[in-house]
Amino acid sequence: MEILGLSIGQVLALLGAAFAALLAGIGSARGVGIAGEASSGVCTENPELFGKCLVLQLLPGTQGIYGFLIAFIVLIKTNFLGGMVDLSVTQGLLIFVGCLPIAFVGFFSALYQARVAASAINMTGTRPELSGRGVTMAVMVETYAVLALLSSFLMVFFVQI
Repeated sequence: MEILGLSIGQVLALLGAAFAALLAGIGSARGVGIAGEASSGVCTENPELFGKCLVLQLLPGTQGIYGFLIAFIVLIKTNFLGGMVDLSVTQGLLIFVGCLPIAFVGFFSALYQARVAASAINMTGTRPELSGRGVTMAVMVETYAVLALLSSFLMVFFVQI
């Protein structure tokens, strides 16, 4: 059975790549927006804090990069741009499942990291000398996104094609 000239296995692999990029990207876009709203308020009161606020605002954006990286690995592994290799349903399903950790953890960790970053931005507005501590707090949420990235990478990379 084929869908638009692709086997079910190929479709599953591409859906996994799409989930990884889309969900992690949506979480990051929303997260950077949440932190940006907090940054705007703080920078209105004290424009000199722009650099410190910007670092905190950018942190939730990394999950989108992680999702894109896994999607890119899937596209390379399946030779998507050069005549996609044939995949069995099992292979496609394994790749799809391998993309799920970064898709979901990337989405949710970006949102939670944004909440921590927004609080750290507000803390920086009150006590600029504590911005480093705020970065540390926000980076703690990042560790789970990194674990999901590694999980997805290992699961996708070691699918035998």
